[in-house]
Amino acid sequence: MCNGAGLHFVVLLSLIGIATAESSINHDYFKYNPMTEVSNWMAQIAKTHPDVVTIVEYGKTYEKRTISLLKIGVKSEAKKKAIWMDCGIHAREWIAPAFCQYFVKEILQAYKTDPKMQQMMTNMDFYVTPVLNIDGYIHSWTTDRLWRKNMSPGPYNCSCNGTDLNRNFDANWGTIGVSTDCCSNIYCGTQPVSEPEAQAVTYFVGSRIEDFLCFLTIHSYGQLLLLPYGHPNFTASNYDELMEVGNGAAEAIRKVHGMSYTVGTSPDVLYPNSGSSRDWARLKGIPFAYTFELRDNGTFGFKLPENQIQPTCEEAYSGALHIITYAHDKTFNSAVATVAAALWTVLSAAAVTGNNLM
Repeated sequence: MCNGAGLHFVVLLSLIGIATAESSINHDYFKYNPMTEVSNWMAQIAKTHPDVVTIVEYGKTYEKRTISLLKIGVKSEAKKKAIWMDCGIHAREWIAPAFCQYFVKEILQAYKTDPKMQQMMTNMDFYVTPVLNIDGYIHSWTTDRLWRKNMSPGPYNCSCNGTDLNRNFDANWGTIGVSTDCCSNIYCGTQPVSEPEAQAVTYFVGSRIEDFLCFLTIHSYGQLLLLPYGHPNFTASNYDELMEVGNGAAEAIRKVHGMSYTVGTSPDVLYPNSGSSRDWARLKGIPFAYTFELRDNGTFGFKLPENQIQPTCEEAYSGALHIITYAHDKTFNSAVATVAAALWTVLSAAAVTGNNLM
């Protein structure tokens, strides 16, 4: 057996290991990082945590940049359940990629010491895309800070570039809350999934749709938790549960820094829209699909000051973790209960047979 001193030594070594791993990653999580730094950080994360992190390339942008994600979880030959998170689908929403970076840091730290996170990483893989709209994100750094769309050219006779990727998914596409004017910020494209970035998500997630328990897409601003659907004529079959879990997440957010997040469908608390990735995910069968609209409520808008990155990420992490934990526990606790019930049925049947033979 390990005595008290020995146990403290083991814990100390574990904490030293965590600190060493983090110090080897030269990255500032509380400033806005350009794409080159985000890419370098992804490579560092994979190199520092090779036991649980893999970089997966799953698409190309219009300008032929590689779209990559971090696959995070205990490596296994067995098929695992999964959580999806993407950030930066809208270029100007810089707090979103900052959150994805923070989220990855936090779950990797928690995995070392928190039995619950260890359990979740054993049962599930986290697929995290820090910046989905890479072309637009770079454009927002170099040319137009408030650029929203991707960088694909408009249709014939249009002098404007860009499609709103969050109006381009095949979910009631083009029906409400969109524009067919190619110069509009909410231009939905020429057809559903016309854009390579939307195609990448659709193919990657869609080809393993039964694995995903949760689909979280991170945006700003407004301090909202939006659930399906954006079209007012449609209601998610699990609307009540989505509201309950969303309200629980909002409460978890409030407890961190006292910030209030409003929960509801987009038509109820924001505005109607169609073609969002969130709605597509729910229509495809992923049970828990949410859009996070991070700080603030309009004082700074898309230009959230860097001194708010840390509190914003801390509270959003608590909210995201509430949703993810619920999805995990519902799936795996139910599975355990089902196995236990089946075992009890078998044992009961055996007991009845045994009694009949006596």
